[in-house]
Amino acid sequence: MSFSATTLTGSKPEQFAQLLEQARALLHGERDRIANAANLSSLVYHALPDLNWVGFYFFDGTELVVGPFQGLPACVRIPLGKGVCGAAASTRQTQRVDDVNAFPGHIACDSASRSELVVPLYQGDALLGVFDIDSPLPSRFSVEDQQGLEQIAKAFLESL
Repeated sequence: MSFSATTLTGSKPEQFAQLLEQARALLHGERDRIANAANLSSLVYHALPDLNWVGFYFFDGTELVVGPFQGLPACVRIPLGKGVCGAAASTRQTQRVDDVNAFPGHIACDSASRSELVVPLYQGDALLGVFDIDSPLPSRFSVEDQQGLEQIAKAFLESL
């Protein structure tokens, strides 16, 4: 299968609609969680500007363990409730943080990260993990970014 990513155009909602279409094409017919997480990390990392880390942490029953990602090497394990990823996992709420240095208990895996968006991944009541996106720019993520990335996370869950 060959896949070609196209440059996103138009308004931010239009760009996220295009990205979601690309994500669904990439996930189509594949159910493997690692393969899909790897491809989605790459797709988002290369499609959106001003990101320095995009990836997945999977819940192993005790804590979040790093999965496929794009960016510099990351923290391997994150306890539930610790940092932005742990907060998203334990509260079941997307965390959109304009300044990670002001976030209580922030875990600095990459000191260049200034803002972060983390979408919790649940299948019913079961925590699967989180989808984590970091930027070197403060206040990088808008409500539109959050909605778009939540849709991509939903497409990932639906692929499994």
